[in-house]
Amino acid sequence: MKRYLTFLIVSIVSLFAFAEDVTLNVYAPSTVEAGNRFRVQFTVNTQNVSNFQAPDFSGFEVIYGPSTSSQSSYQIINGHTSQSSSITYSYVILANRAGTYKISSASVHADGKTVKSNPVSIKVLPSGQGGSQRSSQSSSSAGSVNDRQQVSRSNSGTIGADQLFMTATASRTKVYEQEAILLTYKLYTLVQVQDLDGKLPSLDGFQVQQMPQSSNLQMELESYNGRNYYSVVWCQYVLFPQKSGNLVIPSVTFDATVLQQKKIVTFDDFFNGGGGYTELKKKISTPKLTIHVSPLPAKPDNFSGAVGEFSISSSCSPQEAVANDAVTVRLSVKGVGNMKLINAPKVDFPKDFEVYDPKVNDKFSLTKSGLSGTKEFEYLVVPRHGGQYKIPSISFVYFDPSSKTYKTLKSEEYTINVKKGSGSSSRTVNDYSSQQQDVKELDQDIRYIKIGDVEYDKYGESFFGTTGYILCYVVPFLLFLVALFLGRRELKENANIAKSRGKKANKMAIKRLKNASKLLKAQNQNEFYDEVMRALWGYIADKLNMPQENLNKDNVLSELTSRNVAPEASELFIKALNDCEFARYAPGDAASNMQAVYESAEVAISKIEDYL
Repeated sequence: MKRYLTFLIVSIVSLFAFAEDVTLNVYAPSTVEAGNRFRVQFTVNTQNVSNFQAPDFSGFEVIYGPSTSSQSSYQIINGHTSQSSSITYSYVILANRAGTYKISSASVHADGKTVKSNPVSIKVLPSGQGGSQRSSQSSSSAGSVNDRQQVSRSNSGTIGADQLFMTATASRTKVYEQEAILLTYKLYTLVQVQDLDGKLPSLDGFQVQQMPQSSNLQMELESYNGRNYYSVVWCQYVLFPQKSGNLVIPSVTFDATVLQQKKIVTFDDFFNGGGGYTELKKKISTPKLTIHVSPLPAKPDNFSGAVGEFSISSSCSPQEAVANDAVTVRLSVKGVGNMKLINAPKVDFPKDFEVYDPKVNDKFSLTKSGLSGTKEFEYLVVPRHGGQYKIPSISFVYFDPSSKTYKTLKSEEYTINVKKGSGSSSRTVNDYSSQQQDVKELDQDIRYIKIGDVEYDKYGESFFGTTGYILCYVVPFLLFLVALFLGRRELKENANIAKSRGKKANKMAIKRLKNASKLLKAQNQNEFYDEVMRALWGYIADKLNMPQENLNKDNVLSELTSRNVAPEASELFIKALNDCEFARYAPGDAASNMQAVYESAEVAISKIEDYL
């Protein structure tokens, strides 16, 4: 009895495990051509159905349907059981007239309740050259086009410029410095493209990041210049202009491989699987684009470097603290723009606070509008004395391209009550003075008798006036003079900030390149390129004593020229920057690209060091 009861419970649990929300999904193309047939399918994820109600196909002619098909599967993988079943209702539809039409919701009674599909809109293009050649194929699946097998094959021997081409478009052609631009390369074709290869050249004046691309590109029917083509977005890039002026995006050449139908099918073609088709090579060039980049208006003193749309939030904890305990102030910047180049805002902490360099946490990703997400700055401070302290509001200044103005956001103002410490702190400072004890001297009244050989001094012999006596005074005095001289020289050099930065530039660059070398060995590609960029930009900024807001390639090149640096060395350094920006997204062996960038950076810094 217990065995049957256990089996019944397991069966019931399994049924509930298999249960899922019942849905009715519709599959249809978004664009078709007038005069073509296409398929519309409605799929419900259960077989316990009845009373299917077809939608309203106004504007279309129903050629066939509904036809019904069912599918079910049962799997056991690693002890986990899964089951699925579905029923599909299919219609073959004819589009008669151009326009945009809406197919209303279908409904079905499934598992005791009525479910409906979502309505869909289908755009019908006018009948024209190109798409009409595939009418017999477009009804073979739900949707008019979903792979390149449905694009017509060329059998004319040549491919005209109007049969296969690519366009290059920019989301905007008039922008400000650091304002994001979406660059799109789109393929239009009337022939079957087997392969397409091409890469974006180095873009002078832009920081470039490639948008993630789906591995399964879907072609869609589109009307272009009065003709219907199959089109697909081939690749997209987000550009951040780094300087003002008219910046040119050069033409890009793609190598296309097209499947061409042979006029005569030979005996060998039939038996060797040739199918009567051959491959034809075709070069496609995109037009060049010109982007008009305006410089940012006069920058406020506290400008953060941010360009885009942003909001901020802040926190402070704890607000009740003990002297020598750590307090954390966080400022979170959220928005869309050039997130990577945002500098940490300056905070005026009380003078009694010991302030550490802020920690930066990047939590953003690439979107078509730029880098979107948050950038968090974490300030760690330690109050050293008791009392009540105020942390003023933090000002975040950014440039908003939509309003063409600088905007200032302010955080909350915080009051921190700091209690006087008891002399020790469990978190940051340890005081061991309470544990100290005086050294006790034992057996003071009775001394041990010294044994062994005894040395005697001659009577009347004295250390006073000897050479050793004189040296004891002269040597410390000379050491004092040397230390005084070296200290004054060090103070003088430290007072010259530009010279001090220049002396440390090479040391910091070597340190960053060592970190980049470790990342290279670990094949950590993104962090490697970021570290090399920091090494190059940090080195040249320190060496030339340039502020962050003036740091761009044109200013660097101009400053190197004014300091009589050989043009070859200057161009080598600019080339190293360009190589680092491009190699991140370059095709090929990632390890080889990283090694080449690392060696290029080393040589560039070494050459500049020879002149400065």
